[in-house]
Amino acid sequence: MYNNVMKIIHCADIHLGSKMDARLSRDKAEERRREIRTTFLKLIDYAQKESVKAIILAGDVFDGDRPFKKDKLFFYDAVKNNPDIDFFYLRGNHDGLENYTLEADNLKTFGEEWTTYGYEDITISGIELKAGNCNSLYSGLSLDKDKINIVVMHGSQSDANGIDKINISRLADKHIDYLALGHYHTHDGFHDLRERGKWAYSGCLEGRGFDETGEKGFILLDVSDGVKADFVPFASRIVREFTVDITGAEDFYAAEKKILDETKTDAKNYVRVYIAGETTVDADDLAKDAEKELEERYFAASVVNRAKEKADISEVAKEKSLKGEFVRLCLEEEMSEEDREKVLAFGLKALDGEWREQL
Repeated sequence: MYNNVMKIIHCADIHLGSKMDARLSRDKAEERRREIRTTFLKLIDYAQKESVKAIILAGDVFDGDRPFKKDKLFFYDAVKNNPDIDFFYLRGNHDGLENYTLEADNLKTFGEEWTTYGYEDITISGIELKAGNCNSLYSGLSLDKDKINIVVMHGSQSDANGIDKINISRLADKHIDYLALGHYHTHDGFHDLRERGKWAYSGCLEGRGFDETGEKGFILLDVSDGVKADFVPFASRIVREFTVDITGAEDFYAAEKKILDETKTDAKNYVRVYIAGETTVDADDLAKDAEKELEERYFAASVVNRAKEKADISEVAKEKSLKGEFVRLCLEEEMSEEDREKVLAFGLKALDGEWREQL
């Protein structure tokens, strides 16, 4: 096996040139585009300081097949100016037609057939998924079981073959020590391959929208007698998600205060808030006002109303309906007010078809 420790970074889905304009002002969108570029430079600085030999880019370096000139120059100049680091660039579904414009010894690229690069007893192999190879690529992968083998792909983890799909089960007995994947923008841990080794999505370096919540970063591989993998949080900003139940808030002021009090994170971050529970206030207006207030406190904010209008029991009791009959029976029964409130809440939700939420 390899006698020295070789460090490799696995990252993906950088999306240089992303519009970043969903729910962001023009100035903030441009700021985020700059930050994505800056984070990539910081990644290279990290690699230099930690003596990382290779950076695996598992797809979607660019946000489109025809990247802006400044983004192409930025990326390829970064590669060219760091000749002691090898960059393994595999195109993804967003940048699948990018033409690999730079010719440099330290830029290693892939195609529609398996390509393998070697470092003594370590190999790095990759293939780009296309319509013409999505079924046959599995039988075409042949790796030396006595070497440490890293494989790079971009696509959705699946139990089937297909375009942009990676059938993990068909890679399980291929002597892979680490399967470096791109496409999903969240790192969800390390998963075992059947024979040996693990597979993982690194996630993206920076969250670009309110749906890309949580820590973002890359995976650091220490390769010697096997592969040790650790996720490294690295994003300049994080999208934090909160669910605030406003049940019991008696008025608009109390409900908004509860939202603001329960939404706490670093001021540099994004926040997404889901309003939950039952309320008598106008929750749509509440969401709009809370969002404006949170935008003053954080880089960007999104508030989504998922609260339900609280039923007026006295009015429901007047209805000539199954709900009305249920409420009248509950009001006639002898029980504590606390128990009555619980029975009414559960029963009304059951009649609305929402009973599973209570189980």
